[in-house]
Amino acid sequence: MKGAETILNSIDIQKILPHRYPFLLVDKVTDMDEDKTITGIKNVTINEPFFQGHFPGNPIMPGVLQCEALAQLTGVLLLSKEENKGKLGVFTGINNFKFRKQIVPGDTLVMQSEILKYRHGLAVAKAQITVDGKVACMGEISFAITDNPVGA
Repeated sequence: MKGAETILNSIDIQKILPHRYPFLLVDKVTDMDEDKTITGIKNVTINEPFFQGHFPGNPIMPGVLQCEALAQLTGVLLLSKEENKGKLGVFTGINNFKFRKQIVPGDTLVMQSEILKYRHGLAVAKAQITVDGKVACMGEISFAITDNPVGA
């Protein structure tokens, strides 16, 4: 990560992604490079609605939501491209994901994604989350860019 400067804040992100509370999982973007890489931050608090049931007394961020946070971050990168404005990025696959560290309230997730392939509205990215410099999860995610049925 080059620095903690905010390039896009949560309001900017909501102009790109259709996600809203409680499902918007990217707080800010700190780096974006040539439609290829993106770095973002998610601050995890005890107030997250999923902690009420996963697991009470021992709150851990679900792995599927870690994947979703990375997908949203990658979606910001893909949907920022001029030809994709107003479209949707739809998850089409998760490959070779590894979970190395539990994510708990108080953690700051540094999320990074790099586009490996992008062609004809299909994309594959390598993505990871680190917490305190240690890899929490990593793997590949894929997407299809589609028209938004409800408009931009």
